[in-house]
Amino acid sequence: MNTASLDTAPKDLSGIKRGPIVAALIIGAFVAILNETLLNIAFPDLMKEFDISYATIQWLSTAYMLVVGILVPITALLQQWFTTRQMFLSAMILFLVGTIVCGTATVFPALLVGRVIQALGTGLMLPVMMNTILVIFPPEKRGGAMGMIGLVIMSAPAIGPTLSGLIIESFNWRWLFFLVIPLAIFSILFAAVYLKNVSDITRPKVDLLSILLSSIGFGGLIYGFSKAGEDGWDSPVVIWSIVVGAIALLLFIVKQLMSSQPLLDLRAFKYPMFSLVALLMLVMMMTLFSTMILLPLFLQNALGKTALAAGLILLPGGIINGLMAPVSGVLFDKFGPRVLVIPGLAITAASVWMFTGIDELTSIGYIIFIHIVLLIGVSMVMMPAQTTALNQLPRPLYPHGTAIMNTLQQVAGAIGTALFISIMSSGSKKYLESSADPASPLEQVKGFVSGMHSAFLVGLIIAFIALGLGLFIRRTKAPDVEEKRAA
Repeated sequence: MNTASLDTAPKDLSGIKRGPIVAALIIGAFVAILNETLLNIAFPDLMKEFDISYATIQWLSTAYMLVVGILVPITALLQQWFTTRQMFLSAMILFLVGTIVCGTATVFPALLVGRVIQALGTGLMLPVMMNTILVIFPPEKRGGAMGMIGLVIMSAPAIGPTLSGLIIESFNWRWLFFLVIPLAIFSILFAAVYLKNVSDITRPKVDLLSILLSSIGFGGLIYGFSKAGEDGWDSPVVIWSIVVGAIALLLFIVKQLMSSQPLLDLRAFKYPMFSLVALLMLVMMMTLFSTMILLPLFLQNALGKTALAAGLILLPGGIINGLMAPVSGVLFDKFGPRVLVIPGLAITAASVWMFTGIDELTSIGYIIFIHIVLLIGVSMVMMPAQTTALNQLPRPLYPHGTAIMNTLQQVAGAIGTALFISIMSSGSKKYLESSADPASPLEQVKGFVSGMHSAFLVGLIIAFIALGLGLFIRRTKAPDVEEKRAA
């Protein structure tokens, strides 16, 4: 049934209690994002447990990213068909089921299936969380609310590797999942009591062709770039995945522009600040990934640190980043985006420049300092910029805007991973080819550092591009719904 004629008037939310709703969202987000970062450190243990190769174990990460990347664009449609409670509780129940499957898995395929189910929950939840914040808070108060969400999104990945290292050393890998189960159950019970329905149900027509093109397009690109980081850019699988994904994505875009009820409403890009920030986030996420990927590798491969030690070294920056997120949100509400975003981008670029000079003799204290500086810059940019972009959209475009932002971040993550791993590998190989003793452990370390410098230099160029884009950012005001309908 085509129900586009349903009343789409927004709900009256003037008397709603925002605190419990935000708390429910934050608890769920923390559980999902913490789990996403817990597993990577356990890869060596899992390879021994299931007697599999590194290429196979990487599927736990690749499949997770792939499922989230495919599902997020579809959430714009799902949020118009199902209530806030239905979406969030379904997401957390899926996540809980996936966690139980992972924790009890006796063969690798079962672990992979559980990971995919977890990804389904995460992919549903993150856009719902951002859309709910946009709906229940007026534009002048969204910065503080998004800052609280940022506290979770930024601090959970910081805590994850350290906590994972402690669990692995004290128990075994299954406890990475078992310890998450009570948190997931608590999140479900808390949300069942306190989370309210705030979204507008319009039930637009389901366009199966658009869903198919979206899945092939975004899935092909994310898979192709993810495999490029492992197999190289000349791999036939990589080339064909990216080509097929790009063609499907182009057809998807054409289909959305021609549709009166698009799956993902690209008219959000008609709003200039949304378009600018979407591009800025794509570039910024690639800059962030240059350090997220390279720094742990540097600490373990060049400095010989254990996974737990590497996690502890990165912990201060992550905690400060999380604590800065609410502060940035409050400052955003008071002063607007420019006083945060432009200095934040400059600080980020400066920190990436400092990373280009580190080597195997660099002190741990200096690395911790640069990492803290980097994440202070990132915290000044991420949530204020996204809030600025989403503030410019009318309410009917909120689900589409949040889905677009989250999808671009998944694509940027895949591109960033592939780009910086390939640059680092190429630079390392080039150094060793000119080395008199390439098999020497010292030369291997120097080769790694040389490749890392090449990758950080590219990261620096990207950071300067982000700074250039940030110069054009400004405070936005949300258009009224009736103006949007008239347009």
